[in-house]
Amino acid sequence: MGEKSTITEETTVTPAELAAVLRRTGRRVRQLTEDGVLVKNGDGRYALIENIHLWHANAAGKPVDEDELKLAKAQRVSEVQLKSSRAAIAKMEADELRGLMHRAEDVAAITEDLVFTIRGALMSLPGRLAVDVASCNTPAEASEVIRREVHKIMRELAAYHYDPKKYDERVRDRMSWSSGNNDE
Repeated sequence: MGEKSTITEETTVTPAELAAVLRRTGRRVRQLTEDGVLVKNGDGRYALIENIHLWHANAAGKPVDEDELKLAKAQRVSEVQLKSSRAAIAKMEADELRGLMHRAEDVAAITEDLVFTIRGALMSLPGRLAVDVASCNTPAEASEVIRREVHKIMRELAAYHYDPKKYDERVRDRMSWSSGNNDE
């Protein structure tokens, strides 16, 4: 036989499918929608159960409650916003995994690493220069020794580059993934 399917509160149908369920024409479904009896979702589909209830209430001569219509519309708008937000989050996560976007906490951690590198280089400067400066005869010689050492530190810092592999490791550690799971 045919496929077995389950209808839930979230089941949506096309205008043609709703027309078939209500045993009406597609034109009648459009007219009922324009009259406010039936309501479409943001994607042009109809929530099946909700619209059957609305159609039945209308067919029974009961007035369709305006508050119910507003609530149903607000619910559909909220669902669309939620789906859109989830899609945006998934895109950001994918961009992060590709290294196209970095979280602020990761940028702060990498910047902190650079600051500690600079701090370490500067803190080691007195120990590296003490003997050389002490053996200098003039202030100009001492100045030159200090200048050479500062330039050496500056060259080392200029060679400090952003390492995408370190960032990738940081992201995978945060997400508790191993480097071997690249294909998942």
